[in-house]
Amino acid sequence: MVLLFISGFHRPRGWRRLLAEELPDLDFRVWADEAGDPADIDFALAWDPPMGELARYPNLKAIFSLAAGVDHLLKDPALPEVPLIRMVDPALISGMNEFVIHHVLHFHRRFDVFEERQRRREWKELPAADTACRRVGVMGLGAIGSAVAGKLGGLGFAVAGWSRSAKEIGGVESFDGEDALIPFLNRTEILICLLPLTPATEGIINKETLAALPEGAYVINCARGGHLVEDDLLAALDSGRLAGAALDVFRAEPLPREHPFWRHPKVIVTPHIASLAVPRSAVPHIAENIRRIENGQPPTNQVSRERGY
Repeated sequence: MVLLFISGFHRPRGWRRLLAEELPDLDFRVWADEAGDPADIDFALAWDPPMGELARYPNLKAIFSLAAGVDHLLKDPALPEVPLIRMVDPALISGMNEFVIHHVLHFHRRFDVFEERQRRREWKELPAADTACRRVGVMGLGAIGSAVAGKLGGLGFAVAGWSRSAKEIGGVESFDGEDALIPFLNRTEILICLLPLTPATEGIINKETLAALPEGAYVINCARGGHLVEDDLLAALDSGRLAGAALDVFRAEPLPREHPFWRHPKVIVTPHIASLAVPRSAVPHIAENIRRIENGQPPTNQVSRERGY
């Protein structure tokens, strides 16, 4: 068995070592220097490979995503028709919980305001903040979104979620379908985007949807940059209609140095680090699916190419 590791971002060392422990007979190769004969490759573990690259391997049995989302793979029109398997990693969920909770609390407690007052050396309080009165909304209730919504509910926030189909999550009000999007936004003071990026969700955070949020709302995008129409967000921030935004993902990454987000006083920028796969917790799921495929069983956590997730 030969697995090809393709990523310009992730370091292969930990993946190689842990996969060797799980699958001693696995030949782990790093693209491109170690790829060898394309006909040798059985599996690919990939993040954002070059267009057409995966089509070069005629005996590929499955493609494993190195990220929770698979848009970086599905954008390739030449993607081989083999099982596409999403990343399953408890660390992805815990990392996203940490990132979102940090920023929700930052905005809920108005630390953005206090940071500005510190710069002005202004000692001035704000009224006490009550989590039960803070309406938080999560767009996207997949495995990660559902976990985040549940954690926020556990902190006492008034949490709602919006998704393609109805979901039942304890303590979370569920909105589903296109007709429910605007009512969901109307009640949401802190909006968190955790949607998969598909043709249906491209540009979903735009002038119209931002206008549906209450005045003074905040936006947290830690899904994909393609969800956000950046100029529409800037206009809403500059007009004073929105109070702030925390952005971890962008249409162009790395974010260009001249981009206005870098210097905008109401924007927090992080470099796509909200949640990262950890080899220690992700490798057992990858190894189990390789075993299943080698034994003639269907892999788990397959992506629906039609839905895009």
